[in-house]
Parts: sequence; C-alpha cells; structure tokens
Amino acid sequence: MTGLIRKSIQALGETSYVRSAIESQADLSQFRDKPTPIIFTGIFAMAFSYVIGWPVIAVLGFLSVKLDNPWLVAVGGPFAYGMSHLVFLLGMYLAGTYYSLIFMRWLTRITMEPLLVWANK
Repeated sequence: MTGLIRKSIQALGETSYVRSAIESQADLSQFRDKPTPIIFTGIFAMAFSYVIGWPVIAVLGFLSVKLDNPWLVAVGGPFAYGMSHLVFLLGMYLAGTYYSLIFMRWLTRITMEPLLVWANK
C-alpha cells in the first residue's frame, strides 16, 4: 500500500503544475500588492451575499408569521437564498480567481515538497 502511495505522489510531482509551482518557489508575496477596484467589488459582493442570505430569510420568516402569510417566506426565502448564491459567485468570479490561483500554487508547493522528499526516500 505504501508503494502505491509513493508512486502516486511521484506521479503528481511530475505534472507541469506541481513542477512549475516548486521551480518558481510560489509564495504569497503577491498578496502585498494593492487590490484593484474589481477585486474590491468582488470582495464587497461576497460580503453583501451574506446580508441577502440568511438575514433576509429570517426577516421574511418573521414577517410571514406577523402578517399570517406563509407564502411570503415560501416564495421569498428560496429566491433570497438563490440570489445570495448568485451574488457570492459573482464576487468569487471578480475577486476570487486572482487570489485563489496564487494561494493554490503556494499550497501545492508547500504540500508537495515534503511529500516528494518522503516518496523519493
């Protein structure tokens, strides 16, 4: 079993993505750069999605009970929840791609370097 794990780690280490992350010594230094307005917009959209998620559903539930109209939360709840997901995805699209790629390259490097040392013993 250990031999299979070692071979799998070695195979992953031979992929171009892992090799380039290790060779370039991928780090998080790009997080020091000033974010662009698009990234700020994306972060705002992700934060705003939390406001239109559960808090809006809670208010709709309260109003539904207060006004004795269950359809308010039955229709408005899923709509608000769906909208919060769409707004969050928009925010991830605007801001998340840039930072996610930087983070994933760094994470790949710091994970695979010790694993490759262990697999090549």
